[in-house]
Amino acid sequence: MLICPQCKFENPNSNKFCQNCGTSLTHKVCPECSTDDVPINALRCHNCGTECGTVFWAIIAKETTGEALGVETDKGDVRVEKDEGDEGDEGDEGDEGAISSSSPLSPSSQIALGSYLDSQERYQLLDPLPAQTETATITDVGVRVLDCQPYQISPIGAILASQQSDLVTPSVEASEIPRLAKLYIALQSEDQPGIPPIHDAWQQGDIQIVIIEDRSHWQLLLDLWQEETTSSLEILHWCYQMTQLWAILEPVNCRQSLLDLSNLRLDEDQTLALQRLYVESSNSQPTTESSEDTQAQTFAILEQPLTIQALGRVWQALFKQSQRTQFGSVVQLLGDLDVGKIQTIAQLRSRLEEISIELEALPSATLPPIKEKNTAVPTIPQSDEPEDIISKIDDMPTVVLAMQLSSLEDVGRTDVGRQRNHNEDYFGIETKISKLELPKSQVLQGHGLYILCDGMGGHAGGEIASELAVNTLRQYFQEHWIANQLPTEDSIREAVYLANDAIYKLNQQEARSGVGRMGTTLVMLLIQDTQVAVAHVGDSRLYRLTRKRGLEQVTVDHEVGQREITRGVEASIAYARPDAYQLTQALGPRDENSINPDVGFFEINEDTLLLLASDGLSDNDLLETYWQTHLEPLLSSAVNLERGVTDLIDLGNQHNGHDNITAILIRAKVRPNLES
Repeated sequence: MLICPQCKFENPNSNKFCQNCGTSLTHKVCPECSTDDVPINALRCHNCGTECGTVFWAIIAKETTGEALGVETDKGDVRVEKDEGDEGDEGDEGDEGAISSSSPLSPSSQIALGSYLDSQERYQLLDPLPAQTETATITDVGVRVLDCQPYQISPIGAILASQQSDLVTPSVEASEIPRLAKLYIALQSEDQPGIPPIHDAWQQGDIQIVIIEDRSHWQLLLDLWQEETTSSLEILHWCYQMTQLWAILEPVNCRQSLLDLSNLRLDEDQTLALQRLYVESSNSQPTTESSEDTQAQTFAILEQPLTIQALGRVWQALFKQSQRTQFGSVVQLLGDLDVGKIQTIAQLRSRLEEISIELEALPSATLPPIKEKNTAVPTIPQSDEPEDIISKIDDMPTVVLAMQLSSLEDVGRTDVGRQRNHNEDYFGIETKISKLELPKSQVLQGHGLYILCDGMGGHAGGEIASELAVNTLRQYFQEHWIANQLPTEDSIREAVYLANDAIYKLNQQEARSGVGRMGTTLVMLLIQDTQVAVAHVGDSRLYRLTRKRGLEQVTVDHEVGQREITRGVEASIAYARPDAYQLTQALGPRDENSINPDVGFFEINEDTLLLLASDGLSDNDLLETYWQTHLEPLLSSAVNLERGVTDLIDLGNQHNGHDNITAILIRAKVRPNLES
């Protein structure tokens, strides 16, 4: 089954175009030069050379029992090596630790660059597999692969999709899933961006193949750790994130993943992430080994169980390799870790909190105390079945960190649609960004007013009402919005009533009556740093999208159908009424006694995409249907917001088009509040 990249419709494998929306299933558009005939199985655009293929990271591992997946040496130790560019060592083919010569992935089968990992010829090698040597045999290797069938849903993808929708997928039995893949599935959660998502997996004899997100090009933590512009507070926060990951990885015996510096990466928002998972043995204790590569540090596995002392050694290695001086109480913290004075994650976090309080007093940078809802880390029983961990991870404590704005971008666009001859929508955007940047700190303050109105009222009426409302509101907040503080609910209501009064008086002056009386809907957003206020009247909407929660409709339409639902009527009955979509309130037709604007407040505590939309875009559940293709990618700073809003307008015209279409997109990125 081929999943359309545009509308997610399931198509037969033989289709060349989506039978629902007509999108090509064999070619795609280059994101750089917009060439529209790039084969989906091509790594690069044939026109500009941009890499636009679908690339994943493949882990090829010999299945072991109770042992770490690593490189088995002649001394019996196990070391976790750097994935990319590793030079493996070759040994006797009959060695017990070697990849079986009968396996399709055996070195004797001579799998070379450009070959495929699977018999379906889906995953093509982009890196050569390292060879074995006489002193070591390869039991685990990671390489980049090109997905030559990116629109084909994988069995693992089907399982994950069924879990999200509470459906049962009988096509793949749990016993057929490689054990290593079960770890990724168990940890698969939007709440844990540090763990790479799994895409596919299968077993070939005693060889496990797991396909995950390619993070090999992500920035190394060590690289930013050694930057002079990186503050001590940022380093403290990364240490705290490691303790969070440690607690998550402990139940599935994957703490080893934190002990390889080359495995510690940063995403685009400088949040700590793992390139992949490494499985630890049941009896392990890390000790550092020197390495010629300054960006790699390995930890040999010896006889003692892993303890949080290992984290201390990781931090010491980061300081050593970055040639960065340890600061303040961190020296004492690392010493106490090393001698065993700190025994639990809870104690370690408490010490990090104490250091953060100390740093608050420093003039160059401050950090609010790190707080969690529960300070104690729950003891989670070890389990031989990784899939049993899913529910246990949900019970882990949630860390609440103060956040600050790191970027605020916005764009708006309106279109007449395919059936109207004039546009009654109107919008306004006013944004002020101020930035204070010092050698070791940066503070960004954002101040944004976003207004969208959908007018109504006959010829030349709707246009006047929507524009008048936007301008009235803009003028009010220019005069009444105190710097660095959101307006109060009463102030926001006063502004809406003034906009209503301006349109109402014009109706009275022009003696408009009946359907000729002009009016407008309203959805308005006010942003001050990470604080947000929203007000609305009518059926223009605000949507909020985050990685953790997906798409949410923040506002509730003021229409007859919704009114009946609030009175207890079943939705199917409420919307069976012929007047179900008739507005129950709008700005302008009546005086202020006839409107009751909804006003609400919320905080931006993670990267968020906000969308103000007129009903020309939101009708027929269009956004609920296409948010994963047209909104979710816009959370990334690498995706152009202008292009995104254009695609939304095109989507509205393609599937609705009966009305004017207007959209305002706001992308707010946040980071831990380390300097304010």
